[in-house]
Amino acid sequence: MRLPYHVLSARNWSSGLLVVLAVLATAPSHAQAPDSLATLGRKLGQYQRQALTEQLFLHLDRPAYVAGETLWFKAYAVEGTAHRPLAMSKVAYVEVLDAAQRPVLQAKIALVQAMGQGAFELPTDLPTGRYTVRAYTNWMKNAGPAFYFHCPITVVNTLQAMPVAPPTAQAGPAYEVQFFPEGGQLVRGLPGRVAFKVTDQQGNSVAATGTVADATGATVASFQTLKFGLGSFLLTPAAAGAAYQATVRLPGGAVVTSKLPAVAEQGYAMLVTDDSPTQLTVAVQTAPGSASTEPLRLLAHTGQQVTVAATAPLAGGRATFQVDKRRLRPGITHFTVFSGQRPVGERLYFRRPSHPLAIQGKASAAAHGPRSRVQLQVGTAQPAALSLAVYRLDSLATPAPADISSYLLLAADLPGFIEDAGYYFRDSSATAQLAADNLMLTQGWRRFKWEDVVAGQAPVNTYPPELNGYLLQGRISQPTGAPASGVPAYLSLPGRHFTFANSLSRADGLVQFELPNFYGLRKLVFQTNSVRDSTCRLELLSPFTAGGGGSAPGLAPLATHLTTALSKRHLQVQAQREFQALPPRYRAVPSDTLAFFGQPDEQFRLDDYTRFPSLEDVMREYVPAVLVRKRKDGFHFVVIDRPRHLNLQDNPLTLLDGLPVFNINQLMAFDPLKIKRLQVIANRYFLGQQVYDGVVSFSTYKGDLGGYPLNPHALIEEYEAMQVPREFYTPHYDTEAQQRSRLPDLRNLLYWNPDVRLAAGQPQMLDFFTSDQAGRYLVVAQGLTKDGQLGSTSFTLDVKPAL
Repeated sequence: MRLPYHVLSARNWSSGLLVVLAVLATAPSHAQAPDSLATLGRKLGQYQRQALTEQLFLHLDRPAYVAGETLWFKAYAVEGTAHRPLAMSKVAYVEVLDAAQRPVLQAKIALVQAMGQGAFELPTDLPTGRYTVRAYTNWMKNAGPAFYFHCPITVVNTLQAMPVAPPTAQAGPAYEVQFFPEGGQLVRGLPGRVAFKVTDQQGNSVAATGTVADATGATVASFQTLKFGLGSFLLTPAAAGAAYQATVRLPGGAVVTSKLPAVAEQGYAMLVTDDSPTQLTVAVQTAPGSASTEPLRLLAHTGQQVTVAATAPLAGGRATFQVDKRRLRPGITHFTVFSGQRPVGERLYFRRPSHPLAIQGKASAAAHGPRSRVQLQVGTAQPAALSLAVYRLDSLATPAPADISSYLLLAADLPGFIEDAGYYFRDSSATAQLAADNLMLTQGWRRFKWEDVVAGQAPVNTYPPELNGYLLQGRISQPTGAPASGVPAYLSLPGRHFTFANSLSRADGLVQFELPNFYGLRKLVFQTNSVRDSTCRLELLSPFTAGGGGSAPGLAPLATHLTTALSKRHLQVQAQREFQALPPRYRAVPSDTLAFFGQPDEQFRLDDYTRFPSLEDVMREYVPAVLVRKRKDGFHFVVIDRPRHLNLQDNPLTLLDGLPVFNINQLMAFDPLKIKRLQVIANRYFLGQQVYDGVVSFSTYKGDLGGYPLNPHALIEEYEAMQVPREFYTPHYDTEAQQRSRLPDLRNLLYWNPDVRLAAGQPQMLDFFTSDQAGRYLVVAQGLTKDGQLGSTSFTLDVKPAL
C-alpha cells in the first residue's frame, strides 16, 4: 500500500505530502491522548501479523534468450521481515509480460515447502524486445502489483528482421526529471536534502548535471548525478511559496528545465546524516517562529518489525535522534517521525547485510574440451537450498538481474525497476553508500497507512492465501446479469480418480473451489443444479492479475556488429529443436486415489455380481443401503442412515465419475454394463456449506462418463491447472560412441538444477557435460537457509575448441 501522502507521480510526491501535513497541522488536537511509542510499536506488530508480508524470488536460468528457447526458473517464497522460507501459499502465478504489460505466457506453479520450479517454452514468433517475468501468490494480490516479483529479460528473435534502427519517438518529453525532498517537503528557512532522478523516454537512467535558480534567476545550488541517473543536493528555501527551477544538462547538449516542489510556510524538515561507522543522526527541524514544543518520536521498522523507538525534545525548533546502526536489520528501514499521533516526516535507509550466506563453488578444472565431463563442487557452512545454472556468455548477454539477496533485501520493497540492484551489495565504498542513500531518497513507499495502524484498523485482505492448493474462482449471474446469491455450485474433474468440489455463491455471485494436487490440462465441468437453477449464467475467473506494476526499461537498438552472434544463436536454437535426442520428460506429481469422501460404507465391484440389464435392478438387488423409489416425477434414491436406522429424505449426492447427477431418471436410463464400481456413504455427509443425505458414487471403466449426456447449461472446458514440473535434459558422453556422435550439440545452457540441497559443511558434487560450443560459461548459484540467510556466488569456466 502506498504512503498516505504518496501520489502516482513522484514529481508531485513532496507537494502531496505538504498538503497532507498542512491539513494535519491544522487539525484539532482534542482527540485521545497520543499513544506511547510502545503502544505504536504494538499496534504496528499487530497490524503486521494481520497483513503478513509474503515475497517471491525467481532465479532465472539466464538473463537473455532467443525465441524458441526454454526459460527455466526456481521460485522461493519467504516472509518479508527475516526472509525465512514461508510455506503458506501452495501456488505461485508466473507470467512473461511484454512492454505493454500484456501477458505472452502464463503458468500456475506448485509451491512445496516454500519452493517451486517451472519452465516456459518461448514462442518462435515472439518479437525481439525487453520482457518482464512477473510472479506472485494469491495472498500477494492484497499488496498490489507493485510488490510482485519483477525481473526484466531480453528476447531476440533471429527469425525476424532485427530492429537496428532507433525506435519511433513516443509522444511526450524525451527526458524526465523528478525531485524528492528528504522527509517529504521543503520548509521555509530549513536546510534539506533534495534527491533527483533523470531517465529517458524508455525509462533508462541518464547521467546529467544542473543548477537550481530562484525566482530572480540567481543560482542557489548545483548538482550532478552520481550513479544510475540519481543524485542529491542541499537547499535552504528562503521563503514560503518560493519558486525554484532546475536547469538540467543532458548528454548530447540537450537541456531540460523542471520546477522543484513548492516550499511550505510551516512543517518539519528531516535530515539524516550517516557519517559514523556505528551511528546515524536523524535531525528534525520546524520552521522559524513555529509555536510547537511537543516532543517528537522516531519509529524505525524493517518489514513492519520495529527496530528503533525513541523520543526527543523539540528545543529551539530542533530534535535530534542518535540511532545505533547495529539495531537495524539488513535491508530497507523506514524512519517515521511523529508529532503526537501524526506522522510528520518519513524516509528510507538501506543497510547492507553483514553476514550473507557464503556459497563456495569451484569447477574441477578451469578449462574443458567439447563433450567433456564437468564436476562442480558447491558447499555452504549451513544447511541450504540452492538453484544453479551454467550458461554461455556471448555478445548478446545482458547484465545479470538482481540476485536473491539484492532482490529480497532491496528491490522487493521498492516500486518500479531498480537498475543493477546488486551494485549496492557488491560495492561497500563510500560512493556506493551515497548512491544507495540517493536511491532511498527517491522512494516513498510502504505497504500500509499509519492512520490505519494508529486507529487499530485491521487490513482488508480480499485475497486469501492458498493454504492447501489452488483456489479456483467463478461467478454465477442471473439472466439479467445481476449476481446470483446463495446458489449451490459444483465443480468436477471427471476421471478414474476424479475431483469434486462444491461452493455456495456469495452476495456478489462469486464461488470458490479448493483444488489440491491440481496439475496439467484437465477437463473441467462447472455447473449448478440443472433442475432448479438452469437459467443461471456461469463464468470462470482468471487468477492472473491484469496489468499493473511498472515495466522494465526498453531494449536499446541492436548494434549491427551483433550480426555474427545472432546468426550463431539462430543456428544453435534451430539445431537443438531439430536434433533434440529425447522428448521432454516430466516429474511425477502427487495425486490422491481416494475419493473426497474417504472410505465408503459400502462398495461394490459390479463384475463380482450377476450383471443386470437395468440400473434399477442393480440398485434393488445389490445395494441395501440405497432404496429406489418411484414417485410422480420419476425415480428417487433414499439412503438408509444405518447408525440411526432412519430413511433420509432427499436424494443423496449422486456422482458419475465425479460429475453430479441431478436427474435420477436420466441416470437410471444409463447402461449399467458401463459401470465398474459403486460406492455409498450411508449417512448424512457435510461438505463445505452444504449437507447431503448420503453419497452414491458410480465409476465407469475408463472414467470418461461412458457417453453420459452432460448438463447443457454446464460450463465445460479444458483447463490449464498447475504446471507439471519438467526435467532438465543434459546429454551424456560417457562412451566413445557418444563422443563421436554426429548429432550436433549446440546447447547454450549447459546445466540447470533448481533443487540443490546442501548439508552444513558437506560440499556436493554436481556433474554434467559440455556441448560443442566453445566459449566462456558463467556458473551462478543462489539460495537461502531456513533462518533466512541469503546468498549467491558466480564464477566462470572455459570450454576450449577441439584440436
